[in-house]
Amino acid sequence: MGLRDDWEFRGLVHQMTDETLLERLGIGGVTAYIGFDPTAASLHLGSLLQLCNLRRLQLAGNRPIVLAGGGTGMIGDPSFKAAERPLLSLEQIEANVEGIREQLTRFLDFTPAAGVSQALLLNNASWLTTISLTDFLRDVGKYFTVNQMVAKESVKSRLDRDDVGLSFTEFSYMLLQAYDFLRLNVDHGCTLQLGGSDQWGNITMGTELIRKCTGHSAEGLTSPLLLRADGTKFGKSESGANIWLDASLTSPFEMHQFLLNSDDAMTPALLRFFTFLDHETILGLDEDTKSAPQERRAQRALANAVVALVHGEDAASKAERAGEALFQPSIADLDEGTLLTIVADAPSSTMRREEFVEGVDAVDLLVRCALAKSKGEARRFLDQGGVYVNNVRLESDARVGLENTLHERYVVVRRGRRELHLVVLE
Repeated sequence: MGLRDDWEFRGLVHQMTDETLLERLGIGGVTAYIGFDPTAASLHLGSLLQLCNLRRLQLAGNRPIVLAGGGTGMIGDPSFKAAERPLLSLEQIEANVEGIREQLTRFLDFTPAAGVSQALLLNNASWLTTISLTDFLRDVGKYFTVNQMVAKESVKSRLDRDDVGLSFTEFSYMLLQAYDFLRLNVDHGCTLQLGGSDQWGNITMGTELIRKCTGHSAEGLTSPLLLRADGTKFGKSESGANIWLDASLTSPFEMHQFLLNSDDAMTPALLRFFTFLDHETILGLDEDTKSAPQERRAQRALANAVVALVHGEDAASKAERAGEALFQPSIADLDEGTLLTIVADAPSSTMRREEFVEGVDAVDLLVRCALAKSKGEARRFLDQGGVYVNNVRLESDARVGLENTLHERYVVVRRGRRELHLVVLE
């Protein structure tokens, strides 16, 4: 399977400057880059598509460059943003760049063993923070008219609004990005910039600057933005929080559960964008979603593949087991950290260890955990067989003792399918 066929099957191309580009990428030998502004100490799930694209290019024999935007991060990209980003301090930006640096090694080969395809990690602060303003205006600004810049859709979307303007700081961003492309072209022979479809205007500014300054051609290629049904970008939880690639910010279990809960309509695209599963496997999972959506085979394959890619096979296996254990007696086999992760969103309370020496009456336990409003209601829940401790069903006359604790200090009480409460012994 050639690169063109693979990218077309996966729907990875939204726009490109030359129809022969995919054939050339399939041959190999092209140097391509993607920039990531360090707005946080971690990349997030929304960044994963571009990381996967760079990985696909490297596997096909091309050389990827990841550009950390230590310089452009001081400005903030206004492209299709509703309002101006808060400006970060130099210390914040430097810390964020270091956080992102470690993550990139999971996706690309930065070692000499990769040969001519060895990935590079560069920081545009090395040239954007050292060039003088007058040099920049003379060497870059002279090639573009304000009329041309204002016509860019990403700029027009802000100028057309009465409530939000566009600062000169943000307005200059596209020139900075164009200069990045020029420097990478001159210094490293980079001839291709990749990005999301919202970056098309910025990318074509760079190709034009290279043509005007060097007389050589350069290319741009964008991928579709992955949007939910409501038009918001994919990659945020229901609360609006990013799904981070850093395990300390979003655990492998949380990422696994997020992907496992992907809706049926989005899952085919997610499998194509975020995994390296072969075409036959993906098409089979598409059919599974149509024929047996309740089994969520496609979502499970997606969650396992992405977590393995980001955090490793072991983390993916643990996350899958934790998800299965959430409603199984095997919850008792989980390590303490995983147990606390899967019940992190549940209400919790503390109880004295001494109470569990003789055993706590199940009726009283339900009331104290606020899983029943009264003892009468608690007895009814127990009689109906809908109460569990550590996912083991309780009888109506049961008592919960120290033998029921997990890691000698936790008791997970559940009523029905979703009502959880964590008791911590002190």
